[in-house]
Amino acid sequence: MAVTSRSPGSGSAASDPTGPTGRLATWLAGTTLDEVPEPVRERARHLLLDGVGCALVGARLPASKIAVEALTALDGMGDAAIIGWDGLTAGPLTATMLNSGFIQGFELDDYHPFGPLHSNALILPPLLAVAARRPDLTGARFLLAAILGYEVGPRVGMALHGSDIMIRGWHSGTVFGGPAAAAAAGCLYELDAAAFEDAIGMACTQAGGLMSVQFESMVKRMHHGFTARNGLVAAALAAQGYVGIKQVFERDYGGFLSTFSQGQDPAPDPSRVTADLGDAWETTRIAVKPYAACGGMHAAMDAALRLRNEHRFDPDAISGIRIDLAQGMYEKCGWTASRPLEPIGAQMNLAYGVAVVLLDGAGLPEQFTAERAARDDVWRLIARTRTHHDPAYDERLDQQLATRVRISLDDGTVHEAEVVHPRGVGENQLTNAEIVDKYRALTRPLIDPDRAAALEEVVLGLDRLPGVTPLIELLRPGVAEAGL
Repeated sequence: MAVTSRSPGSGSAASDPTGPTGRLATWLAGTTLDEVPEPVRERARHLLLDGVGCALVGARLPASKIAVEALTALDGMGDAAIIGWDGLTAGPLTATMLNSGFIQGFELDDYHPFGPLHSNALILPPLLAVAARRPDLTGARFLLAAILGYEVGPRVGMALHGSDIMIRGWHSGTVFGGPAAAAAAGCLYELDAAAFEDAIGMACTQAGGLMSVQFESMVKRMHHGFTARNGLVAAALAAQGYVGIKQVFERDYGGFLSTFSQGQDPAPDPSRVTADLGDAWETTRIAVKPYAACGGMHAAMDAALRLRNEHRFDPDAISGIRIDLAQGMYEKCGWTASRPLEPIGAQMNLAYGVAVVLLDGAGLPEQFTAERAARDDVWRLIARTRTHHDPAYDERLDQQLATRVRISLDDGTVHEAEVVHPRGVGENQLTNAEIVDKYRALTRPLIDPDRAAALEEVVLGLDRLPGVTPLIELLRPGVAEAGL
């Protein structure tokens, strides 16, 4: 089935090209890959490689198997690949949800530190779904679509003041990730500015997601998948001329920012959606995770590892651990854990993350299994841990991840460390070479070396591909179970 274009004449303008929504839609419709600086394109290729590696890890996890069985039984076969499932296919919406769930499958995927969302889980699955029906789609167009999505999501999130929305119990990425998915898919549909405005409005009206998914539910893994599906639906409707909400970011009544910011002080900043658009690239600020845990925990885990390595104390000699951080991350990750703790809960709990790195010296997937979370040693440290909201960390958006860890020992000694930008963020970003190393480490036990190498070559050379069929074909075959 061929993908058709928007029925009205192409080149239609946004309803108000000077407003935040119109400016964004106009930029999305007019930007070409040649206008994207090469370092941004290079980073985007590596981000996509990280997303592929995460998807292969998540494809055969227990929650993923249940989701595949349930949704393929409901929806039947289709023409979109389900990553790592031996050629199993589904309709584009089901495949988008499943593949997104795989990327989010074990908290290894990317996040934006200041407009917190998981971009690959929102962007890569709908692009693969659309590409299944576009054998003529070039790798360059696919890469451009990914970059447009990488740019949109964090900007909308920062207009809502980053992690502030989580204080009220919303899951940030599922609230403001829809426009990112719509922007990426819309690029493959070749939307004009008016259609991009419609798609963004339709993605925004489907927004939602409760942060209580983080405690024990499997649905945390698919939360971004629901949003990715919504963005794809919005782009497909807009491509056919279906009219969405106009000026959705600046509407006072029922607008996206005005509605989701109720009770927020200061008020949202619609201008942040397009600030420095095309000059400052959010793609380059997306963080790639070194730990298999929520990004809001990484600063505390870095600080704990630093203290462990510098002072080499015996974890049994720890009498108390105090963790201070901003309100958004405190609300999300500072909750009190109790036994039994599911892996998803462990990956979202500060006390657990700090305890396990103090004991094991690492925060890799094996530190967040059900078996590891059941051991007494980690619970002894959790019982001695207290988390606190420090209002000083709330004052600046670029310090929302900052965390201070103070460890007291039985002999009265106190060790303290503060991390503002954890590994993966800002000046501490993983390099492109380190992303490749991570991809190779993740895929080594899952697929054969030749396939892993071929995938790496295809993704890192994406904009030179005359078509993206080779990428899809390399993702189709099965993978070994990750054992997590």
